[in-house]
Amino acid sequence: MNRNMMKQAQKQLAQLQKIQEELETLTVEGSAGGGAVKVTMTGKQIVEAVVIDPDAAEEVELLQDMVLAAVNDAATKAQEMAAQKMAVVTGGMNIPGF
Repeated sequence: MNRNMMKQAQKQLAQLQKIQEELETLTVEGSAGGGAVKVTMTGKQIVEAVVIDPDAAEEVELLQDMVLAAVNDAATKAQEMAAQKMAVVTGGMNIPGF
């Protein structure tokens, strides 16, 4: 690897690390049941908040399904956000671990 390639690789690694740090602070919201259940998740897929409309608590099995759907919705959005941010640096290449 020549010196220019090494510098480029180091620059990309620094950019990827910066994006990883940024994803820890950015959030997405997933929801289900027309907003009866809302889940806030970081770009690193850490759930930060779950908000449940009190009316949704009347039927436990339905509530469980809505919580599951809202978490999955938030996770999908977090993955998409991370992929978009990474694509800027990687040119769309999938780099394991990032």
